[in-house]
Formats: sequence, C-alpha cells, structure tokens
Amino acid sequence: VQLQASGGGLVQAGDSLRLSCAASGRTFSTDIMGWFRQAPGKEREFVAAIRWTGGYTYYTDSVKGRFTISRDNAKNTVYLQMNSLKPEDTGVYYCAAGTYRAGGYYRRSSEYAYWGQGTLVTVSS
Repeated sequence: VQLQASGGGLVQAGDSLRLSCAASGRTFSTDIMGWFRQAPGKEREFVAAIRWTGGYTYYTDSVKGRFTISRDNAKNTVYLQMNSLKPEDTGVYYCAAGTYRAGGYYRRSSEYAYWGQGTLVTVSS
C-alpha cells in the first residue's frame, strides 16, 4: 500500500486547511485510515481515524469539533478538513493505513502498517 499525503501549508490562526491522502496498491488489505501529527521536539500523536467500511470516525479530544475526517471509497482517498486552526496544531501530518481492532487501538501508531511521507502544517498566531 502506498500513501500520498498533500494539502499542508502556512496559515494563520483561525484559518482552514484540507489535507488529502491518496491510497494505492493493495488497499483492500487495510480497513482503517488514520492521521497522526508530530510537532517539533514532540512525539507523534494520533489525530483522527476513519474506517473504510461504515465510515466510523475517531478523534483526539483536542480536535473534536474543529477537524473532520472523511473518505471517498471510489477514489481511495481520505481527507482531513481542519477548521479554526490553532498554533498548537502545527506539525508534520502523516496519514497511515492499518487494520482495525476494537478497544481503542486505532490511537496507536503501531497499529498502522503503512505510512505516507507527511505534509507540513504551520499555523501562525
């Protein structure tokens, strides 16, 4: 599975961005797509995830109400709409693909076998 993330950029606080992640290859071997981010000097953290079947979505608390994850099954593409951006949202955003397991495992980066190259989001105050 190959993942191509795009859509990052430099914006001001309060602005919006939409990230895209196009998947190709043996995508049928995965059933959940996630977005993680890594700020300078910090560990990679879970942001949001969506299951291909059923469209179930999951978010970390800090982005609930501001970010929306969605998918287009026909295009094998996942989106992350980010509104009301804050400086603390700054970081490199990675999309990832994996296999879903019940119990909140989707928050763990180790649950995702495939990763995109990352796209930088910078939010200025």
